[in-house]
Amino acid sequence: MSVLGNVGSEYNFTTTDWLDTGDNAWQLTAATLVGLQSVPGLVILYAGLMRNKWAINSAFMAFYGFAATLITWVLWAYKMSFGIYMLPFVGRPGPVVTMAQELGQSQLPSTSPVLFQNFPLSTMVYFQFVFAAITVIILAGAVLGRMNFTAWMIFVPLWITFCYSIGAYSLWGGGFLFQMGVIDYSGGYVIHVSSGTAGFVAAHWVGPRLKEDREDGRPSNYMAVLIGAGLLWLGWNGFNGGDPYAASADAGAAVLNTNITTAMSLLCWTICDIIYYKKPSVIGAIQGMITGLVAITPAAGVVAGWGAIIIGFASGTIPWLSMNIMGKKVAYFRKIDDTLGIFHTHCVAGFVGGFCSGLFATSQGTAAFGLTNPGGAIDGNGKQVWLQIVGFLFIVGWDTVWTSLILCFIKYVLRIPLRMSEEELAAGSDMIHGEAAYVLGPCEAHEHLLAGNYVRRSDTNQGELGLGGVTIGQDPQAVDKQSSSGTPEGKRD
Repeated sequence: MSVLGNVGSEYNFTTTDWLDTGDNAWQLTAATLVGLQSVPGLVILYAGLMRNKWAINSAFMAFYGFAATLITWVLWAYKMSFGIYMLPFVGRPGPVVTMAQELGQSQLPSTSPVLFQNFPLSTMVYFQFVFAAITVIILAGAVLGRMNFTAWMIFVPLWITFCYSIGAYSLWGGGFLFQMGVIDYSGGYVIHVSSGTAGFVAAHWVGPRLKEDREDGRPSNYMAVLIGAGLLWLGWNGFNGGDPYAASADAGAAVLNTNITTAMSLLCWTICDIIYYKKPSVIGAIQGMITGLVAITPAAGVVAGWGAIIIGFASGTIPWLSMNIMGKKVAYFRKIDDTLGIFHTHCVAGFVGGFCSGLFATSQGTAAFGLTNPGGAIDGNGKQVWLQIVGFLFIVGWDTVWTSLILCFIKYVLRIPLRMSEEELAAGSDMIHGEAAYVLGPCEAHEHLLAGNYVRRSDTNQGELGLGGVTIGQDPQAVDKQSSSGTPEGKRD
């Protein structure tokens, strides 16, 4: 069998003049970094932040959301977000699963002029998928500890279709907000305002956790929370650094500004905790880290370093006030059980960043990003502030209405409860999934994992060290007793 050379082949996508291998390599790396923010980042973070009985359920909601989003994305949602014009706020749905599509050059057909990227469409599809996935996973943080898992399974593809895709097309894919000139560098509106709004609305429709879970919300594993937070922070380098769609100078500026704002926000949140609560809090510092990451996202590559510091100060104080003062003293916010405070850390912080983009975007930064906007208010373009407010209001309004419609459809048309039963709420993950997060000895709820079914009693023999019914060794004390007495204590009578 002979192998023909690549020269002249219509299937030769390795030496095409549009492919920049450096850009493609960075884009795939950035996409992987963003993916790591969800799996395992938010999977670990959610498991650690929740009580023991909710750790598995919370982690699994994130894990499922990641997978369900990808299938939705490649079958119809990507083209709704970045495809050919259908309506001012959405593109034509359709699949991107053929080899010709995957190997062809990436482009944004709804922009004028049409924008091309120097890498294949497959790279673009995957890069944009991880953004969609983390959005719905962030949303999940508002309804942890009580949302019916079956309802969640249906909710994810519907929300990606009718909410996320609309925001992505409107702001990024060439839709009406894109044409107006609203700046959303990497998803402050598309991802964070969207997830924060939808999470708060979903918390209203699903209802609160059990009273005991709301009163005792101590994390099950602080070190897991820190590990998840670290993956979020460093993964954000791909989140913001990948959005120029090139290994460009602006990508470097976005990465540096991302870390400057995050550090400043963490410090400010910690200082606020010390002043108000008289002690620094690890969980508080992580909240400050998250609000910093969120706030710099819409502005990362268009503001200077000093602008990043100002945004960090705002994101470390305004969401702190929102969460710790407004969230605890305003009756309506006390009534809505937003489990992880997603509204404050994402919607409020996203607006702070979007508004600051209108103030502090530089003409140099917008030009480096490929925008025609002449900077923000500091460069004499005060109109940009109003454009940012319009973009924010559209996302909040659309997601409020459509998240409500989706949940009402699941509840009243499909007749699937949004909230778990009282029995499931009391038992937690053991009843819902038959699994627990931390198993330190024989546990009847886990024996089905190897046996293939459920049994009532442990198969772990006396004297054996077990992990969920799986024998992992002999108890040394039992072995010593057996050798001295001749009694096989490791055997069942």
